Amino acid sequence: MKRHISLISLLVDDYDEAIAFYVHKLGFVLLEDTVLSETKRWVRIAPSGAAECCLLLAKASTEEQRACIGHQTGGRVFLFLNTDDFWRDYQNLVANGVQIIRQPSEENYGTVAVFADLYGNLWDLIETKN
Repeated sequence: MKRHISLISLLVDDYDEAIAFYVHKLGFVLLEDTVLSETKRWVRIAPSGAAECCLLLAKASTEEQRACIGHQTGGRVFLFLNTDDFWRDYQNLVANGVQIIRQPSEENYGTVAVFADLYGNLWDLIETKN
């Protein structure tokens, strides 16, 4: 049996604002943007080169959902962005004004920094050691 996670739903306040951040500041690719209704779209994004898993941008539609935007994991790092060139991608984050929460450090598993997306979700940028 072969299984994998294909989508992770990420609560957002506004589709276009989220697309702009992830595509223009993080360099993600917009894979799909399909209108489902007047208030709902099916928006999939992924880092360039990603093969199996992508993010589904889900616009919060209730007060309960809006309260969770940026806090889907209770303040813990939520997503992990692996890279083949940490310093290239870190410099890109800095150049694009992305908020760095924890400066780069060398750990036993690789080089890592923590950054926040436009809603405050925490991400690890990681280049693992071979």
